[in-house]
Amino acid sequence: MKIDRNNILTALSILVFFLFVWWGNHHLTAYAVRVWEDTLIFLMLAAGYNLINGVTGQFSLEPNGFVAIGAYVTAILILTPAQKESMFIIEPMVPWLAHLHMSFLPALIIGGIVTAIVGFLLGFPVFRVRGDYLAIVTLGFGLTIRVVSNNTITITNGSLGLKGLPTYTNIWWCAVWAVVAMIVIMRIVDSAFGRAMKAIRDDEDAAIAMGINTLWIKQIAFVTAAFFEGVGGGLLASLITIISPTMFTFFLTFELLIIIVVGGLGSMTGTAIATLLVVWGSELLRVVEQPMNIFGLQIPGIPGMRMVIFSILLIVIMIFAREGIMGQREFSWDWLFNKIKGKRA
Repeated sequence: MKIDRNNILTALSILVFFLFVWWGNHHLTAYAVRVWEDTLIFLMLAAGYNLINGVTGQFSLEPNGFVAIGAYVTAILILTPAQKESMFIIEPMVPWLAHLHMSFLPALIIGGIVTAIVGFLLGFPVFRVRGDYLAIVTLGFGLTIRVVSNNTITITNGSLGLKGLPTYTNIWWCAVWAVVAMIVIMRIVDSAFGRAMKAIRDDEDAAIAMGINTLWIKQIAFVTAAFFEGVGGGLLASLITIISPTMFTFFLTFELLIIIVVGGLGSMTGTAIATLLVVWGSELLRVVEQPMNIFGLQIPGIPGMRMVIFSILLIVIMIFAREGIMGQREFSWDWLFNKIKGKRA
């Protein structure tokens, strides 16, 4: 049996990644571990978002709505009946949910499945439009979820939100789910479904003329993205231990949009690179908001300055890399070996 060198190297790189996770969990500070957890969750969210926006070319603005659904479903399932009884002080929780309780893994999976079902049902009406109209419709969906979560007091506890959630999420949960999301999405992109998605992105009318069922292909991308965004919402809920409707605003979608545009629409490698730059960059730039002494000149801390510098850096990246860092390209071991051979020659 022929051994695929690329598969072996990919498996080894995943092993090295998990070794780094193990090392970081034991040697990094709690702050650094928390930033890595955020990075891995955002990597999963951005990868799913890039599948529908970048690979399939559908300008959707739905992630905050899907993340909210996953967060609420997971939170409700992992809270004990006693916690729910003490938390719902305005109105009691509906009985069929009040007594429902399960462990973290099935709660995450159910959160992702419920979000995927919502995405499947939402896909039929929203994919009747394209372009800017699709963006407006999906933006409205995110706003609707926020309004619904504010007003369904017997399910979501309304504006009070859900507090004191069990802290299950750690760097291992985030790392495993990020790897699973990247593997599944990359396999889809490299499959016949992925080629159909790219055909829709390049020219949807031509794809229809070639016999591609564009609605179902877009549904596959949308449902896959919804599932991983729902799971990401569940991980965030257990990491932060508190959720409320105010957490899931358009700003969350905007952050993910920045990541996939900076990395390159359609490139999962670019998504990984951009996630590191955006999440870690915004944290490392906190130093500019602290008082500094430069050559005897005392500079007071300026709140919000890191976002100004960060915005300037993003503008510079987009000026010199208009298609993003990777464009639509992906890293491959063959490309790396060819580069090494070229340098040796």
